Amino acid sequence: MKKIIIPLILFFFVASYAQDLSGKWSGIIESGKSEPVVFNFTIEKSGENYSTTIDIPALRAANLKPKKTVFSNEKLVVDGSNLGFKYQGTFKKDLQQIDGIFTEGLNALPLVLKKVQIETHNAFKRPQEPAKPYPYKEEEITFRNNDANITLSGTLTLPDRTGKYPIAILISGSGPQDRDETFYEHKPFLVLSDYLTRQGIGVFRYDDRGVGKSTGDHSAATSKDLATDVLSAIKYLKSRKDSKQIGLIGHSEGAIIAPMVANLNKNVSFIVMLGGTGISGSEVSLYLSKKIRGFPVQDEAAYESAIKKAIQIAATDKELVDIKKDLKIHYHEAIVPMLKPIINSAAKIEEIIANLIEIRTSPWNRYFYNYNPANELEKVTCPVLALNGSKDMQVQPKINQEGITKALNKGRNKDFSIFEIPNLNHLFQECESGEMNEYSSITQTIAPFVLKQISDWILVHSK
Repeated sequence: MKKIIIPLILFFFVASYAQDLSGKWSGIIESGKSEPVVFNFTIEKSGENYSTTIDIPALRAANLKPKKTVFSNEKLVVDGSNLGFKYQGTFKKDLQQIDGIFTEGLNALPLVLKKVQIETHNAFKRPQEPAKPYPYKEEEITFRNNDANITLSGTLTLPDRTGKYPIAILISGSGPQDRDETFYEHKPFLVLSDYLTRQGIGVFRYDDRGVGKSTGDHSAATSKDLATDVLSAIKYLKSRKDSKQIGLIGHSEGAIIAPMVANLNKNVSFIVMLGGTGISGSEVSLYLSKKIRGFPVQDEAAYESAIKKAIQIAATDKELVDIKKDLKIHYHEAIVPMLKPIINSAAKIEEIIANLIEIRTSPWNRYFYNYNPANELEKVTCPVLALNGSKDMQVQPKINQEGITKALNKGRNKDFSIFEIPNLNHLFQECESGEMNEYSSITQTIAPFVLKQISDWILVHSK
């Protein structure tokens, strides 16, 4: 009897082990456009439910928390729609690996995960990042957004002297960002806050909702929702004794949230827009869809027309289920024929289309399509500084600065300055091409003269 029981015990142990994906998994994505990127997945199981955290060392991204993880019948799905991606894979018991596809927008790349930790040797040369001890005061702060029922966590840096100071709240770009706005191995908000505080300007930066130490769900938030987080930060700072004036510095999406906030709270004394837009979200989205498409098409005009219609469908006020149905019909008519010559798999094409529909119909995108920051800028009365890089490939400087200028003039704003700065990209690095794949190879985080320009302007406007 013992001879039968022991094999049975071993059988159930091995079967149970094979079905449990708990542990650390690593894999590499090679896109051919840049250096291979290592992904580290930590999968945990609690009862029958799984959860995942992801680290991407090359991007200095740690503890990313996808929305949902499901493992059933050897199929793993990591729903990172809150972070802008999806991972689907099949567990190969004999190889003890997960063969999967990492999908981000139209890009679907192979990602095989194994229970072997891949060594990374990233030597980050970021000479502008400050080292402790700092010559100023630093506080860890938590504050509440009661309307959203969330708690946000951030860092307040203040000059090491008594008295009151102008304090700038930093508002991050699109997507879930930490308080340093860590992006492509750089920490722009850390560098900016350090520089400004050394010049006598207080800075408050915080983790976006659902990121780092902040609670909430970023994937469910629109720009309007995120504006309420900034309003809550202003309320917190007004409760303190050390704020002389409160201003806003927004980068990318943050730059179009800033005027919205200024019109809702008259305590805002100034706005700095970094890489901001002055045209509708629909126009911006159309440009980006063409710019970062990632695959060739034979007819550019047909592709542009197809994307324009997809945005129009997603931007309507119809019921969400009807919008998704209309988008699916449209994509099958207009986009699938473009994908078939380059993707020889109907199943993969369906995955891409499904992912595209989810992205197009996210709360953030549907709000963004219908939002034009020019409408808010017309109503802004406080001083405004708008900076754009001439080689910004994410936000076209000319057309957007024209929109910003026109709006501020129409609203008769008496104090604004707008500059297109030569040879700078979207991160305000001195660059060659301005393309996104160049960001991480540049050691500079923010051009020093831009830091000085921001600081000098704030000090002049806070006397």
